[in-house]
Amino acid sequence: MADDSNDPEKLTPAEKEARDMTVKAGLAMELPFTLVGAVVVGGAIGFFLDKWLHTTPWMLVLFGGLGFAGGVSDVVRRLRPR
Repeated sequence: MADDSNDPEKLTPAEKEARDMTVKAGLAMELPFTLVGAVVVGGAIGFFLDKWLHTTPWMLVLFGGLGFAGGVSDVVRRLRPR
């Protein structure tokens, strides 16, 4: 017989609220890393392209901006109501 303890239909209101708060807390801890990570990766790509192409600082600015835009886009997508 299967264990139905994780079935959303059988959770009490307190258990549903606790589950929702846990999901929200996890999301709140994840989003800053998502945004900063995107900027760091974009900036690093731009930095190394600048070194390779001798275009300092244009690729760093371009890819850092693209990383920022991508990070903000991902944060907005994750916070959008379903």
